[in-house]
Amino acid sequence: MARLSAKEKAKEIQKILDRLYPTVPIPLDHTNPYTLLVAVLLSAQCTDERVNKVTPFLFEKADNPFEMSKLEVDEIKAIIRPCGLSPKKSKAIYDLSHILIDKYNGVVPQDMDLLEELPGVGHKTASVVMAQAFGVPAFPVDTHIQRLAYRWTLSTGKNVVKTEKDLKRLFPEDSWNKLHLQIIFFGREYCPARGHDPHQCPICSLYGRKSLMK
Repeated sequence: MARLSAKEKAKEIQKILDRLYPTVPIPLDHTNPYTLLVAVLLSAQCTDERVNKVTPFLFEKADNPFEMSKLEVDEIKAIIRPCGLSPKKSKAIYDLSHILIDKYNGVVPQDMDLLEELPGVGHKTASVVMAQAFGVPAFPVDTHIQRLAYRWTLSTGKNVVKTEKDLKRLFPEDSWNKLHLQIIFFGREYCPARGHDPHQCPICSLYGRKSLMK
């Protein structure tokens, strides 16, 4: 059988993902771009499940920057403590809320560069907000997507920047927003970091890196 090019392999992998996950929900509960921004910020080194347990208590007090800016940093920190890194995250939430009020009239900017200027908001967080809140094509890559892209030989996996560039080159732009979620759900169900059997994986068994199949 002829060896598939990276583009051809990506197309076949996308077919599998579309079959397994024809629709994908957004993992983090939110009601507007601001609550999504805060939820994604909280998800750093924390599971989506835990974030979704914490945010109802936070958003009951403040689901917009105007109300959040009225809270004390320590009050925010006490609520979000289960998410980890609470001193850093609470200050970032407090500070970015003030910036949104002062610079953008309380509205989350629909611009990648402006989002990345906000405290606690890196490229991945900004990409998630652009994709899931505003529907702008983006391909948020975390360590999990980086791991799967390496396993599937779609990227060398050297860093998330390189992986994002490789995936954007291989997949159609109009599929990015859905695809990054499909890969996340697939990784959780079939392709975990530990205890993974590539021979039983619907994608690794067909297109996985040969060194992992031994």
